[in-house]
Amino acid sequence: MENQGTPSPENINQQFNQQFAQPFGQQQIPNSTAVLVLGIISIVGCFCYGIIGLILGIIALVLSGKANALYQANPGTYSEASLKNLKAGKICAIIGTCLSALYFIFLVIYIAFFATVLTAMPWGNILGHH
Repeated sequence: MENQGTPSPENINQQFNQQFAQPFGQQQIPNSTAVLVLGIISIVGCFCYGIIGLILGIIALVLSGKANALYQANPGTYSEASLKNLKAGKICAIIGTCLSALYFIFLVIYIAFFATVLTAMPWGNILGHH
C-alpha cells in the first residue's frame, strides 16, 4: 500500500506543470502585453492635456481588436493568461480613452470660456485709451 502522506514524483511534476507552466503548444496572444501596458499608460497619460492618453488608448484599442480576432480564430493556440492580459488592457484602454477625452473637452471649454471673457472686456477703457 502506498503512503498517502508522501507525494510521488509524478504527482509533484504534474502539480508543478499545472501551476507554473503553460500547456504545451500554447503561446501568448500577439501584443497582449503591449495592449496592457498601453492601456495603463493611457490612464496615466490622460493628465497630459488628454492628448497622450487619447493616442495611446486608441492604439491599445486597435491592437486589442486585432489580437482578439486572432484569438477568436484559434482559441486553443493561445494561453488563458495572455487572454486575461488582453482583456485587462482593453478595459484600461477604454477607461484611459474616456478620461482623456473628457479632460481634453474640459480644456477646450475652459480655454474657449476665457477667450470669450477676455475678448468681451473693454480693454480700451481699462488701459486708458480713448
